[in-house]
Amino acid sequence: MICPACGADEDRVVDSRAADGGHAIRRRRECARCGHRLTTYERHERASRLVVVKKDGARTPFDRSHVLNGVRAACGKRPVPEADKDALVEAVEAQLHREFDREVPSREIGERVASRLRELDEIAYIRYASEYYSFKTLDDLAVEVTNLRSRRKDAPGQENLFSGK
Repeated sequence: MICPACGADEDRVVDSRAADGGHAIRRRRECARCGHRLTTYERHERASRLVVVKKDGARTPFDRSHVLNGVRAACGKRPVPEADKDALVEAVEAQLHREFDREVPSREIGERVASRLRELDEIAYIRYASEYYSFKTLDDLAVEVTNLRSRRKDAPGQENLFSGK
């Protein structure tokens, strides 16, 4: 590991533990030259690599960081813990690996992220949906908010964020 502070490539591992529910290893490292501490995460590379098929037919390797960046953008300054965002992406990725052998349409990824965001944070969901579903008018957005409201009415005991209650 190259130290981001001084550029040395000698470090020692201070602490190791499981992270992301056992799907990664978190290591605290310390540079032998300058003493700078940093955290690294090691993830197991999956044997089968998924390829994302875009709307235009282009194919690119699946990159979980792209999904995580989209979730982070949707959450913005919402009070959604980083661990919940990571868990959402991990769950979507695991589901995709279970259900698809090699290629997955980008639409499938977007639908699964939207569905999980809807359960995690409704405002983040609306932000994501407005980009993902390409709302063209305010009416498109209003329809989606109405759909969310009706879902809330169907779920007893839930606070209604839209009515201020």
